[in-house]
Amino acid sequence: MILNNATSPVTEFILLGFSSLDQTSRFFLCALLSSTYTLTLAGNFCIMWAILQDPRLHHLPMYVLLGNFSFLEICYITATVPRMLVDLVTPQGDIISFQACFLQFYFFFSMGATECSFLSAMALDRYLAICHPLHYPSLMSQQICLILVASCWVCGFLWFMIPIVLISQLPFCHPNVLDHFVCDPAPLLAVSCALSPQTEHAFYTLSSLIIIGTFLFILASYAMILTAVMRLPQGAGRRKAFSTCTSHLAVVGLFYGSIMVTYVNPAASGSSGKIVTLFYVVVTPLFNPLIYSLRNKEVKEALRKTLLGER
Repeated sequence: MILNNATSPVTEFILLGFSSLDQTSRFFLCALLSSTYTLTLAGNFCIMWAILQDPRLHHLPMYVLLGNFSFLEICYITATVPRMLVDLVTPQGDIISFQACFLQFYFFFSMGATECSFLSAMALDRYLAICHPLHYPSLMSQQICLILVASCWVCGFLWFMIPIVLISQLPFCHPNVLDHFVCDPAPLLAVSCALSPQTEHAFYTLSSLIIIGTFLFILASYAMILTAVMRLPQGAGRRKAFSTCTSHLAVVGLFYGSIMVTYVNPAASGSSGKIVTLFYVVVTPLFNPLIYSLRNKEVKEALRKTLLGER
């Protein structure tokens, strides 16, 4: 159903971003985002460097997954934050070409799907290591780990390809203004000249499948891990395992809670959609290296050796 036939082809969009903020608030947010972006890059680069430089770590499945996860976090935050910073210094809105908008859309959602896959793979690795320690070397060999890593990347970058292509084929109306700081499906569909419920349903169905499916898998994995940990005798090992599992679950809860509000039940986010998106785009990539890696004794030792030259 065409809503407006008198439209010229849209070749660019205007991202409103945070246009409602005053100059002082924009400066403060810009400084905060710049600091967060820098810390996230530094933390994840350090983790990757430590794993690559330590011969003991870059062959172990757990650290192969961590290294790939850190690289993913760097790509994930880079796909959005630099343009957000441009938006903050451009009060009238940031102009983005049609091709650049959909390229950002594709990479942003593909890396989000890849992150869900890697969180599941890391939960599986911990489950096998804690619940099946004797069979772990065969169940998670180096070859199986590499296949798992490749599957996460391929699955993530293929998951949303068809619905994104379908959305890009829709006709778009003027004014071509997107009330967001990223090219997100909700504002894009809002400026479409044609109603396409099938495309919209396909996108949100795929979002729900990968978000809810991986979330339930992670919960089940950690539930079995915690059950196994509770059977251990009281001591430092039990406390450490319990602390690690609960901190991992906290990060998983923060990430999945925000994306579920936005993409499983988009109506629930309402006017707070930008804030929710900002949370999982900026905050969780900052916390993930701290929780998953920098609390790890082996990673900290590798960092001391590679960065400080300690023996």
